[in-house]
Amino acid sequence: MVKDLFERIQDNKGPLGKWASQAEGYYVFPKLEGELGPRMTFHGKNILNWSLNDYLGLANHPEVRQADTDAAIQFGAAYPMGARMMSGHTTYHEQLENELAEFVMKESAYLLNFGYQGMVSIIDALVTKNDIIVYDVDSHACIIDGVRLHMGKRFTYKHNDLESMEKNLQRATKMAEETGGGILFITEGVFGMRGQQGKLKEIVAFKEKYNFRLLVDDAHGFGTLGKTGAGAGEEQGVQDQIDVYFSTFAKSMANIGAFVAADKTVIDYLKYNLRSQMFAKALPMIQTIGSLKRLELLRKSSEIKDKLWENVNALQSGLKEKGFNIGDTNTCITPVYLEGSIPEAMVMVNDLRENYGIFLSIVVYPVIPKGIILLRMIPTASHTLADIDETLTAFEAIREKLVNGTYKEIAERTTVDVS
Repeated sequence: MVKDLFERIQDNKGPLGKWASQAEGYYVFPKLEGELGPRMTFHGKNILNWSLNDYLGLANHPEVRQADTDAAIQFGAAYPMGARMMSGHTTYHEQLENELAEFVMKESAYLLNFGYQGMVSIIDALVTKNDIIVYDVDSHACIIDGVRLHMGKRFTYKHNDLESMEKNLQRATKMAEETGGGILFITEGVFGMRGQQGKLKEIVAFKEKYNFRLLVDDAHGFGTLGKTGAGAGEEQGVQDQIDVYFSTFAKSMANIGAFVAADKTVIDYLKYNLRSQMFAKALPMIQTIGSLKRLELLRKSSEIKDKLWENVNALQSGLKEKGFNIGDTNTCITPVYLEGSIPEAMVMVNDLRENYGIFLSIVVYPVIPKGIILLRMIPTASHTLADIDETLTAFEAIREKLVNGTYKEIAERTTVDVS
């Protein structure tokens, strides 16, 4: 007997989907309104927002807004029409690619329409069934999905664990000798949940013993780390040893799109083999020209990054001084780890938003282990020290309610009011 395909969907909505009736519209798929920035509107109330990846505050920079507007007036939203290979190629796309390559210290670069889609396609294009992939177990979903397309062998290593890395490089080497293939090692410049940098310097050192190529997803490092903002590789002094460098525009650039940078031979290959770009409409001119302006500001306005790090250091130092566990983050991403159940977490976040006017992202199982609540904050250059003080005061209050059982009691006797 053939089952109805949708029977499973009705019976099992997934670890997150099972909370949809209580969470949707408030805890997930929330509607933030108003101009992007630290102060926005949520359910009709003014809130202090710590959930935007607009690290450098470029989303509402007047020069950026003007560049976006001028591009829209000149070209509209449709131009150019068609894929780059067929009819969607422009000098603006080439200019952005050249400037990005120079900025991240690579020979060549290629634009991508979306970061997630781009990473999936890069992995697919770089390896054959004979090749072996070695990647961090805590990799972003776009890397995991790219690896899923791989028809050959892949090994995961424990997060940022050097011993596990080497063990799996040894396994990959033995396997590649049998298949006649090569090895692609994948890590992130910055891990988006915990805020740790990938151990790029140590990974590069493994090249002295093992023959592999290194792909780095630096979505959160680009624009925030390194002397010039070129990312985690620059920060750790190994940018030149990263074989394939990837980043998205969705973080520091406050835009849509992404890019990949490497030696010209590699980029030329990817240009003709990245299925997600070969068969997709070119990045619209609004995003392309807008990104040129953002990159210009990133290069020339060092005070923006300085202000970002002033806020990062103030927030993270303040949290540690008040006894909060922020793990071992060494980037802008600021996680706060608390102990509690998912219902307790929902009550706590409701309290934060409704009574303290603080909006931030909540992360629970299955993204992190059961019994742990992760409050993830993204400080930006647009935040103020007053914002940080207000948040620290609110955090002390909610921690007390979590510890003394107030949230547990509420969770046990009532459904959280999210109306």
